[in-house]
Amino acid sequence: MAHHHEHNHTHDHDHSHGHHHHEVTNINTAFIVGIILNTAFVIVELVIGYSSSSLALISDAGHNATDVFSLILSMFAFKLAKSKATPKYTYGYKRATILNSLFNAILLLIVTGGIIWEGFYRLEYPVHVQGKLISIIAFAGIFVNGISAWLFFKDKESDINIKGAYLHLLSDMLVAFGVVVAGVVIYFTNWFWIDTAISFVIAVIILISTWQLLADSIRLALDGVPRDIDMKKVEATLLKFAEVKNVHHIHVWALSSKQNALTAHLVIEDDFSAFEKRKHQIKHALEHLGIQHATFEIETAICQESLCEN
Repeated sequence: MAHHHEHNHTHDHDHSHGHHHHEVTNINTAFIVGIILNTAFVIVELVIGYSSSSLALISDAGHNATDVFSLILSMFAFKLAKSKATPKYTYGYKRATILNSLFNAILLLIVTGGIIWEGFYRLEYPVHVQGKLISIIAFAGIFVNGISAWLFFKDKESDINIKGAYLHLLSDMLVAFGVVVAGVVIYFTNWFWIDTAISFVIAVIILISTWQLLADSIRLALDGVPRDIDMKKVEATLLKFAEVKNVHHIHVWALSSKQNALTAHLVIEDDFSAFEKRKHQIKHALEHLGIQHATFEIETAICQESLCEN
């Protein structure tokens, strides 16, 4: 009573909802424009922040620089996700998208540590800063981040990296607005400590947004169940089909930031051909739950009662 193995062939998935090509080309443009705009802005912010001793501008540049890194890495991750499987890497390099978000999260934490360190030093030794200049530069930042975020808005729900890029740019836009206000206040009051206070606020914003990214990335890197997959619902969906009598050994994990996989042992009645006809529908139902690659191991009900259960 040997087990039947059912292998997952890619042609099973040709019907998956055909908007990918249009999406990816647009995303590529969004990445390239976002990278160019933000790189130029980071350079301007760093140069002016450094020359005018504004920690708020320097920390905002740090925040924006991590955007540039994450955009570059996400773009590479996208290209890698489409890479072909090889005998050594049977899934291709899809997992690179998850490593990318993990790397970004760690990078952001390091940048934040640097900002907080410098901030405490400045509270002890205040530095003269130019409020007007800070406001002008930060005002430009609202536009740079706003335009970049808008480019990603449409596809933000389709992938953890696009969503990450979008939220990053949006939070930068809000931060830039805060820095504009701080610059105006400094200009009229000469309260230079506000510059340091704003840099702390930026650091906290980076920490909060990074924590979620870090938690999600670690979960996916450790083959945990992706956050938007409900295992009870997956099991219920499989059992909904009359041919499937029982389900066990269900595993769900992320192949990339875009694709999830499942393996499961299904117990069926003796009639294997009835299950074969239904298999396509079962896989389609799983796709609607966010699982693109399903592989089943089939056991017959008789087999399960005898000694060949795992």
